[in-house]
Amino acid sequence: MPKAQKVATFLWFEDRAEEAATFYTSLFEDAAIVSKMPGPGGKPMGVTFRLGGQEFIAFNGGPMYQLNEAVSLFVTCATQAEVDDLWEKLIADGGSPSRCGWVKDRFGLWWQIVPEVLPKLLADPDREKAGRAMQAMMQMSKIDIAALQRAYDNA
Repeated sequence: MPKAQKVATFLWFEDRAEEAATFYTSLFEDAAIVSKMPGPGGKPMGVTFRLGGQEFIAFNGGPMYQLNEAVSLFVTCATQAEVDDLWEKLIADGGSPSRCGWVKDRFGLWWQIVPEVLPKLLADPDREKAGRAMQAMMQMSKIDIAALQRAYDNA
């Protein structure tokens, strides 16, 4: 039996932990439900799941605490197609887009959907090019790689 991950992110849900974990693991190829902690009435109290090699714990803790933007999952995407696909899945069924690559899913969890090229453009030593990319990103909801590149290139 593999050793448990020493540090894991703990996500508090009112009563939809299993539904959320099932949804999240459907988003990524390298994802799985690891275990379920029994709860009252046969519904799991907690669900441990893995995304991208990292474990998370979804817990049905009641209405006392709500997820908010102070914690988000940062996902690096290789292509625009990957950005688009993940974005659409996250806003489906009650999720909502925000600005600069941020999106809230239907369970209230915030995500940052970021193309891998964005940090490279923003870190360019040519601060003028980096600034143009930053300004373009600040106007976007879902990040558009081609538009970022055009702004960066000043095209």
